[in-house]
Amino acid sequence: MFRFRDEATAKKVIESISRYHLDVRFMHVCGTHQDTLVRFGLEDMLKDTGVEIRQGPGCPVCVTTTKEIVEAITLAESGVTVAVFGDMMTVPTPIGSLADVKAKGADVRVVYSVEDAVKISPAVEEAAFMAIGFETTSPTTAAVLLNPLPENFSVISCHRLLPPALDALFSLGEVRIDGLIQPGHVATILGTRPFDRFSEERRIPQVVAGFEPLDLLVAVFMMCKQIAEGRHEVENEYSRVVRAEGNPKARAMLEKVFEPVDRNWRGFPVIPRSAYELRKEFGPHNARSRFHDVLRSAPEVKEDMGGCRCGEVLRGIITSQQCPVFGKGCSPKRPMGPCMVSREGSCNIAFRYSRK
Repeated sequence: MFRFRDEATAKKVIESISRYHLDVRFMHVCGTHQDTLVRFGLEDMLKDTGVEIRQGPGCPVCVTTTKEIVEAITLAESGVTVAVFGDMMTVPTPIGSLADVKAKGADVRVVYSVEDAVKISPAVEEAAFMAIGFETTSPTTAAVLLNPLPENFSVISCHRLLPPALDALFSLGEVRIDGLIQPGHVATILGTRPFDRFSEERRIPQVVAGFEPLDLLVAVFMMCKQIAEGRHEVENEYSRVVRAEGNPKARAMLEKVFEPVDRNWRGFPVIPRSAYELRKEFGPHNARSRFHDVLRSAPEVKEDMGGCRCGEVLRGIITSQQCPVFGKGCSPKRPMGPCMVSREGSCNIAFRYSRK
């Protein structure tokens, strides 16, 4: 467990939570929140107060489906230069990983931004950027597409929208959720208003939280206070950054470039209007349109392999440690699923910090 500043204040918050004598399960949907919870030992502190926190589908790499990764592999094997974020390289599929096809000679390159991918284009015949992430990163992809681009540059959009995934979690009804910790970075773009309906319809408290240990502890306290007072509303702990209206300019860019479409998430059935696809006017830069004939040859694949239960972890049904292959057949060096690959994945986080 790592030490952090203001531990004295943290103890006071923990004591205040304990006084409510609750037995509740909260869920967050953010890999950074999970990292903070585990790295600083907040999970164990909160269990003594009657509060359990589960991670939901808040890891962009983790929710990206095997089918989408196979699309990128298929393009790379056909001669297209594929640009990806580093975490995507070793996510396993039944036909191998992007790192595997790179080792066989395909041109797969790790980039740190969509702008880096655009810079590659002039030196290659065809370049495709695999765009992943929630409303936090999708505006960067939109901003690039609204500017002049090389003709040979395209995007495989794997961007996801968070609110529809929350609808799916509640509709499935597989896990008890007494409150939601909403991700501060997503709310920076969306604002707090898109989350209002979950409190209104589901009658649960919600708090938009920042990413420091005290941010999370205070968010938990705020939700416990709501429960004790019989309230269910959206509160903003991260008010130093998040506004109710969010970022109107970023949302306007998203509206101009993308349209919501139905799509699977790893571990979920098809979720209506839960992914961003490029609008028709951006068709020349849409890799799925540009390379339609190539992608028709992509093989059909299963989602999870070899006993990996990443899908259930993403739905909050089990913890990482409850997966039978966790730390045995599955580790960051030999991952069996994306929850162990990505540093925002619950399994990767649990594995790293259980050894410190």
